[in-house]
Amino acid sequence: MQIQSLIEKYAGAVPRYTSYPTVPYWDADTFNKETWLQHVKESFNQSNAISGISLYIHLPYCESLCTYCGCNTRITKNHAVEKPYIKAVAKEWELYKALFDTKPVIKELHLGGGTPTFFSPEHLQNLIESILSACTLHPDAEFSFEAHPANTTVEHLNVLYKLGFKRLSLGIQDFDPKVQAIINRYQTVEQVNHVHSNAKDIGYNSINYDLIYGLPLQTLSGLEKTIKSVIKLSPDRIAFYGYAHVPWVKPGQRKFTEADLPNTQERQALYELGRKMLIEAGYREIGMDHFALSTDSLYQAQEMGKLHRNFMGYTHQYTQLMIGLGVSSISDTWTAFAQNVKKVEDYLKLIAENEIPVVKGHILTEEDLLMRKHILSLMCKSKTAWSHSDLLNDSFRNSLDLLPALAEDGLICINERAINVTKTGERFLRNICAVFDARLQASTLQENIFSNGN
Repeated sequence: MQIQSLIEKYAGAVPRYTSYPTVPYWDADTFNKETWLQHVKESFNQSNAISGISLYIHLPYCESLCTYCGCNTRITKNHAVEKPYIKAVAKEWELYKALFDTKPVIKELHLGGGTPTFFSPEHLQNLIESILSACTLHPDAEFSFEAHPANTTVEHLNVLYKLGFKRLSLGIQDFDPKVQAIINRYQTVEQVNHVHSNAKDIGYNSINYDLIYGLPLQTLSGLEKTIKSVIKLSPDRIAFYGYAHVPWVKPGQRKFTEADLPNTQERQALYELGRKMLIEAGYREIGMDHFALSTDSLYQAQEMGKLHRNFMGYTHQYTQLMIGLGVSSISDTWTAFAQNVKKVEDYLKLIAENEIPVVKGHILTEEDLLMRKHILSLMCKSKTAWSHSDLLNDSFRNSLDLLPALAEDGLICINERAINVTKTGERFLRNICAVFDARLQASTLQENIFSNGN
């Protein structure tokens, strides 16, 4: 089947699989905070001394709204909000640490947003020092943060580097002025180069750029210019995401209409152009939506079969326990998920009442764990294999029944007890994973839950 026919056939809405089950299919009826905290303690006891734990800290504030954005943000120019929020996050971590009998071993720490560099270097330093107090750093600890090129100062870079941060991610999206205007996201090539060069001079060893295809008013010629500029700047990693249009979830996206968006064929052409240019420039494709130079740890992890994926995306580090701090953050014990309240006011109130601010979650069933194992293997290794015990599960056997159709389309190769994703299939990795998504397969609601796109 021709690639264009495959694109049209598999253009339906499917998740990105940073977790399984995905958030819309979490079972709130089987979840409560007491059970969640028990799962946290058990996961900590099982893994802390062996692999350490990961921390994700959500810093939601931005000075202006990027209208494409699907993240949980709070728009304000009032920087007086910084100090109370920093104190609340530090206190939330103290509430978690009170559950543990030994010092946490921190292997990963990531600052996400919002715009982490909305916060002053001084407040970020206070936050990180509070988080790391009474903790031990893993020998392979890696700290990273997201940054806006337009407001990240040399002081930000220096302060965070001295605290142990060696990796940063710059939100670029597109350099085309027309696209920047409609999505209300402005940064110049010169600003990006300034931050990038300063970071490398300071000693940062991995810099990621976020790019998005399928944005309103985006054109092939405009994206080509953006990719050329990016290649010249030479980041170590690139995340090349498809724009997720969910205006029923994010009203800011109503600033433009579907008429402003590339159609399915145009969107795929944008992706193919970007992918081709990056690969020709020496970037290696990593799982789904990611590219890296061969010198970067993400590529090396893929080559060694050690690539991992969690709510923060792809990582070369593995931890069983990831605790999310801050408003809307998601935590993962491997056997359970939990998400914090989404409103800043609710978050601050619960923290002031000494409550861990979890509002919803999911306790994974044995079937969930089985499907998660196979989806994660596909996302990170482009293959998966099954045992006789896996075949005892009805849903898993139903998934296997769907594989021949994918093989017929050239997306996978099937062996007796395994499948391998083909080069063609790499472009449809989400669709292949969806075969093992028992909850999605049983639902008729997926078109109203997830965005389209590869």
